[in-house]
Amino acid sequence: MKTPIVFCSFMFSFVMAVGNGLAQCHQLAELNAATPEGQLLQQASQESDNAKKLVLLEQFAGQYPKHEAIGWVYEQMLDGYVKANDADKALAVGEKLDAIPPECVESAQQTLKAAEMKKDPDQVLKWSAKTAALAQKAISSPQPKEQDQIDNWKARVDYSKQVSTYTEYSLYAMALQTQDPKKQVELLEALQQRNPKSEYLAKAAGVLFQAYQKAGVNDKALALAQQAANAGQPTEDMLLVLADDSLRKKDSEKVHTYTTKLVGITNAAPKPEGVADAAWAKRKETILGLAYYMSGKDYYNQSKFAPADKDLRQALPLVEANVNIHPEVLYLLAYANYKLEKIQDAANFYKACAAIKSPFQALATKNLTNIRAQYHGLK
Repeated sequence: MKTPIVFCSFMFSFVMAVGNGLAQCHQLAELNAATPEGQLLQQASQESDNAKKLVLLEQFAGQYPKHEAIGWVYEQMLDGYVKANDADKALAVGEKLDAIPPECVESAQQTLKAAEMKKDPDQVLKWSAKTAALAQKAISSPQPKEQDQIDNWKARVDYSKQVSTYTEYSLYAMALQTQDPKKQVELLEALQQRNPKSEYLAKAAGVLFQAYQKAGVNDKALALAQQAANAGQPTEDMLLVLADDSLRKKDSEKVHTYTTKLVGITNAAPKPEGVADAAWAKRKETILGLAYYMSGKDYYNQSKFAPADKDLRQALPLVEANVNIHPEVLYLLAYANYKLEKIQDAANFYKACAAIKSPFQALATKNLTNIRAQYHGLK
């Protein structure tokens, strides 16, 4: 027999739920003030100070863990710990409460809040899933036949939809906070599986892409970049990966599609708030340098030396600090200019390349020697 789901009313941080205040999934039966436990429960229920109330509740839970009111006590403790920002105790009592019927959407969501408070990706994953599952049960529940229950059912379904959206947000927010790319991947893939159309998934595409790269999951990074490009929403970093992949696959059409788009987006992009002018200028320089380099190299590979020369000349000052690409650009320019019969320019580029220690140094030195032997009067 399935445990019934109980719905409670409270206010999310971003949405108004049904009812006033914190309703209870576990009801407190009539108290017997003649017994020690009844007196303790009465004190706790009447105490308005959160800290003092928690002391009384903890005392009761320690002395009467099997009492029929323990569900109500744990529920009160969970709420109190969340209010006191005591994440560890809230998570501990949330676990205990989860084992006591009835299943409670609000208690699960309160425990999720504690996981968020603790900034624990694993706990957020666990309680986001638990809360979402309970909410989905309510959303899928059939409409009651009794007329006087329909309005309440509609309110509960609407409330549960709001809870479900909140659980998506919790995954997204935790992914932004954690610095561990593997945890970011876990959180955002969980969001992807739960709701591929989530508004938060679209916002997190760039974060997930970078997490894939940092975690070394390059095939998924490429697939996500392609998906974003197909939807017309690629980031600059995604376009760089797509252009590089196309260059390696010798797909010239895509190389120039991606690099042209990359140059346009980068030049038009406004400086993000909080980013220093120098840092933003450096990023744009890096992106544009790589875009022109890949475009020029593809033209070079096709022996289209005039457009190769044009793009590589634009790349040259932008990649000067890149110890891997700078010598290659010089070498490609030298050869392209030699083929275009711009001999002095070819010699100049070979000379600059030969002065830098790189895989191109020896060949540039050899070619420069040959050019000087072939053409006299070069500078």
